[in-house]
Amino acid sequence: MLTLLLSSLFLSFFIGFSLRFLKADGDFTLLSKNHVKREEIEDKVIWITGSSRGIGEVLAKQLANLGAKLIISARNEAELQRVKKQLTGKHAPHDVMILPLDLTLGEDYLREAVEKAESFFGGSGVDYMFHNAAFERPKTTALDVTEDSLKATFDVNVMGPLSLTRLLAPYMLKRGRGHFVVMSSAAGKVPAPGQAVYSASKFAVNGYFHTLRSELCRKGIKVTIVCPGPVATSTSSGASISEQKGSAEKRVSSERCAELTIIAASHGLKEAWISNQPVLLVMYLVQYTPTVGYWLMDKIGAKRVEAAAQKGNTYSMGLLFGQKKE
Repeated sequence: MLTLLLSSLFLSFFIGFSLRFLKADGDFTLLSKNHVKREEIEDKVIWITGSSRGIGEVLAKQLANLGAKLIISARNEAELQRVKKQLTGKHAPHDVMILPLDLTLGEDYLREAVEKAESFFGGSGVDYMFHNAAFERPKTTALDVTEDSLKATFDVNVMGPLSLTRLLAPYMLKRGRGHFVVMSSAAGKVPAPGQAVYSASKFAVNGYFHTLRSELCRKGIKVTIVCPGPVATSTSSGASISEQKGSAEKRVSSERCAELTIIAASHGLKEAWISNQPVLLVMYLVQYTPTVGYWLMDKIGAKRVEAAAQKGNTYSMGLLFGQKKE
């Protein structure tokens, strides 16, 4: 009787866990936090790169509503002005600082940008640095990438945030506090067939910032690395990427991605995954059963490259069973 009862309880737990996992849009540690710790965000100075569109724009809007003091950066100043006008909150839009920024212009240029950011808001300094700017993913296989594409991707995705961090971190260390929030990617955790260089740039960023945290965590420096899978970002027409491709490709909304990112940062999580299935499943497999995870990616790799070339669904379980696109 006891054995039957325990078996029933285990079965119920397993079914419940499986259903939760199938519906999850983030890792279980992240989802367990439930809400933003507003006191960790309100009145803090938060600098966001890549904030003129996409996830960066949504992050700016949500953080402003939470009472943050914002510095928004991107290359397009006109778009930053547009975003600023749309912000609402305790300090927005009147106390939102626009700081145009091109991450490829070298250390002297970035040093000047850091000095400006530190001087805003009465010289109180930057509490959070959201590294969100990223070079658009080049759709090429590992052997077909050009040198120009390789350099452009690494200049923005790797050299830019690393250089900015090296210049900003000493100010944070003097104050004994600071938090880097790095928008990485699921492609920085698992292979991304058809996006080898983008994936390499995100693996590089993950390695640097996890190491930085290990070196400086006892000196008040925090690092949160966020790894989103496919995210629906709006185009100039107002339609999302998933809407353009059809309903088969299910993506996390940019609003939900931003919300979970802020939750992860406010709770001081070291790493957070944001994705629907099947990408979330693949991330767990590669992390905890790498032989199985890499076998799976090897099985679908060539099919995924072909699906991408045909503008099909590159995130479908159908790839495992021979479907090239939906």
